[in-house]
Amino acid sequence: MRIGELARLTGVSTRLLRYYEEQGLLEPARTAAGYREYGEGDTVRVRQIRSLLSAGLSTRVIAQILPCATGPIPALLACPDLLDTLRGELAELDARIDELSRSRDALAGYLDAAVPPARPYLAA
Repeated sequence: MRIGELARLTGVSTRLLRYYEEQGLLEPARTAAGYREYGEGDTVRVRQIRSLLSAGLSTRVIAQILPCATGPIPALLACPDLLDTLRGELAELDARIDELSRSRDALAGYLDAAVPPARPYLAA
């Protein structure tokens, strides 16, 4: 199938499909005229990519762990370094959550401590 059909089947724009190719996440065959040709397995691959992106993983990390993915959800097989990679990503995410939580608490403190502006005296 061509890129437009893959886009239609997966709900992913052709621009994103080209980006996934640039990032090494998709490897379409090429016709003699240079057109991309995708197989049925590429629809599953795109769904895997979308699922992993929604988990907050970067395309760099996805490229590392995609060979371990099976099925459209995907399930991840215990490939070498997979667990270390995912644990590292989880630790980074936890650190960002902690930082955001501290920022939120500080902002809420400023809001609670804010003194409303004095109302000007209005003569009758």
